[in-house]
Amino acid sequence: MFRRPPILHCRNCGGAVVYRVPDDGDTKPRAVCTLCHTVHYENPLNVVGTVPHLDGRVLLCKRNIEPRWGKWTLPAGFMELDETTAEGAARETDEEAGARIEMQALFSVINVKQVGQVHFFYRARLLSDAFAPGVETIEARLFTEAQIPWDEIAFRTVRDTLRHFFDDQRRGHFGMHHFDIG
Repeated sequence: MFRRPPILHCRNCGGAVVYRVPDDGDTKPRAVCTLCHTVHYENPLNVVGTVPHLDGRVLLCKRNIEPRWGKWTLPAGFMELDETTAEGAARETDEEAGARIEMQALFSVINVKQVGQVHFFYRARLLSDAFAPGVETIEARLFTEAQIPWDEIAFRTVRDTLRHFFDDQRRGHFGMHHFDIG
C-alpha cells in the first residue's frame, strides 16, 4: 500500500494532528487536527498528458529531469489546480515538447496504486512537425511503432498506453483504455 510521509501539522491552524477515524461516519484513519479538528484527506495525484500523433507516428520526449533522466516518455506531468485534465494535458504538451496540437478524445486512464497516482492520456493530433522542447526535455522526436526505443521508455504507463495506441491504429478504431498497474 502506498503512503506518503504522514501529515504532522494542520494546514489551517498549525496544530498537531493525530491519525484516527473521524467521528463523522468516515471509515478510514485520517489526519485530524487536535486543536481545530480539521480532517485532512490524502488523495491520489493526477498525471495528465497526451499521445501526440502525426501520419502514423507518435511524439516522444527524452527526459531532462529525474526520475528516469534520459529516458523517453509521452509529454505529461502533474495536473495543476484550476485546470481540467484536458487543459493540463495540453499545457504539459506545450511545456515539454513545444508542440501545437488539436486535442482529441481521452484515450487511457491508468490507476497506479503503488505510487498514489491516476494517469490520464488524451490523443492529440499534431498540427506541425516543428517542436520547441522546454527545459524538462532533452529532445522531442516523432517515432513509428518500429522506431520506438521500447527498452528506453521511462514509465510503464507510457509503454502500455503506446501499445494500446498502436494496436488501435492497426484496427482503424481508437477506443478508451482503462487499466490498473500495481
